[in-house]
Amino acid sequence: MLLSEIVKTINAEVHTCGDEMDLMIDSACGADLMSDVMAFSRGNVMLLTGLINPQVVRTAEMMDIQVIVFVRGKKPTPEMCDLAEEKEIVLLSTELSMFCACGVLHRAGIVGRGMSSE
Repeated sequence: MLLSEIVKTINAEVHTCGDEMDLMIDSACGADLMSDVMAFSRGNVMLLTGLINPQVVRTAEMMDIQVIVFVRGKKPTPEMCDLAEEKEIVLLSTELSMFCACGVLHRAGIVGRGMSSE
C-alpha cells in the first residue's frame, strides 16, 4: 500500500519527509517497548507506537524502519522531527488508538510480519 493511502486510511498528520508518500508499505508492527521492536521486528516494517522520545527514531534507524506512526493523538517533538528528517524517516500521527490503527491498517491489507511467531 502506498504511504499516501495509509495517511488517508488512518487520517494521519505528516510531520516529516512529506515527499516520501510514494513509499510502498506492506507490513507493520505495534509496540511501545523499543526492546520489543529490536527483538522481534525484522525487515522493512512500519512502526506504530505511543512512545514519544528520540529513542524511537534511533531504534527505527537501527531496524531499517522507514515510517513511524504515533497513535492516540501524540505528536513528535521538534527534536524528534529534526532527527527523523536527518535520517529520512517519515513521522506520522493519528488520533486512533494503537488497537484501532492496527485494525484499520490490517483490514486495508497491511500485514503483521514484525513478530517472530509470524
